[in-house]
Parts: sequence; C-alpha cells; structure tokens
Amino acid sequence: MIEVRDLQKNYNGVTVVNIPSLVVQKGETIGLVGNNGAGKTTFFRMILDLIRPSQGQVFSKGENVRATEDWKRYTGSHLDEGFLIDFLTPEEYFNFIGKLNGLTPGDVQAFMDRFRDFFNGEILEQRKYIRDFSKGNQKKVGVAAAVMSDPELLILDEPFANLDPSSQIRLKNLLKDLKRQGMTMLISSHDLSHVIEVCDRIVLLEKGKVMEDMKTNETTLQQLESYFTV
Repeated sequence: MIEVRDLQKNYNGVTVVNIPSLVVQKGETIGLVGNNGAGKTTFFRMILDLIRPSQGQVFSKGENVRATEDWKRYTGSHLDEGFLIDFLTPEEYFNFIGKLNGLTPGDVQAFMDRFRDFFNGEILEQRKYIRDFSKGNQKKVGVAAAVMSDPELLILDEPFANLDPSSQIRLKNLLKDLKRQGMTMLISSHDLSHVIEVCDRIVLLEKGKVMEDMKTNETTLQQLESYFTV
C-alpha cells in the first residue's frame, strides 16, 4: 500500500526525517511512536504530499504521490484542527466533505447516525461552529470526517490527544472496527497502550530515524517503556 524509498527531509541543514526504506502492506495497522521532534508529523506530511522531501520518494499503490493525485481518492487523513473549516457547524462540515466525496445527503445523515456513539452527544445539534468546540471535540470531528469516504488508507496524527478517557475508549473501539474491515491505517500516538492495542506493528522514530520496527505482542509495551525510560 505504502512504500518509502530513501526518504529525507532537511530544515536549515538539520535532517528531521531519514528513512531509507519502509513498507506498509495493505490491511496493516501501523503505530508510529516517538518523542516530540521525532519526525512523525513531518513523515505523515510527506506521505500526503503536503511538503516536499529533500530526497527520496513515497509510493502509494506503486504510484509516486508527487506524480499523481489518484491516491487522494482512497486516502483519508486528519493531522490537526488546522485542516478543519472552523466557521462551519459540524453538520455543515460533514455535508461539505460528503459532497466532495460524492455522497448524497442521505449518505451523510447515515454516516452521522453511525458516529453518534463516538460523538457522545457533544458534536451534533449543538448549534456551534467548529471553532467554538474544545480541542478534543474538534479532534472527533476531524477523525470522523477522515473516515467518511470509507478510505482504503487512513492516516491519523495523535488521534487520542485531548480526548477524555471515555472518548479515547470509543475511538479505540472505532479503530479496531475499521481494522477488522481491512482498512490500512497509520496512527501516531504518545499513548503507548492504546496504539499497541489497536496496531499490529509499531515503528519507533527517534530524530527522524527508525529505531525499532516490531510486531505487537504481549511484551511490546514493556519493550517500549524500557526504551523510553533508559
């Protein structure tokens, strides 16, 4: 699904991402972990062609993401609230995203009904603009909109951040459901336990380099905790 070759990003002479090779198979759920400044968001932005690599290439289904926009049809993503249209209500925003994806008003309504448990009575019918919601509820809107088109590939940057415990559990269950449906996912998170529970594989970045690439098992959390406490 995704292949990275000799990928580098440099800022002012400092290399912030340096990944010679990384392959994400179709249907895999990958957790990207690392401290602040590890290069996780920069890596995602290059996959989504939001910034240009200093060197190397990203391929989605064998196509260079810089050479075609075909990958956008099957890719959903949410990186931060800056990608939301915050002067709309959530309903207006979902209808806008639905139109972009060729969904009917009935499809959009069915989607919103499907996500009511995740929204927990805090998003819909609130008569508020997105900008007036908490960071956590803005996150819910962004994550839901990323899933609206039922993408083959979903990329989420820190989806558990700013969510209360109940919402984190709801999100974790949602991601598990998407995983069972065969969706390929790349998820970055500082919450090691949640990301391990959701993902089949963990990629650990430090200063832009892949330090570990491991399948998740009963010892993964202990391994990561040991790494980050040394």
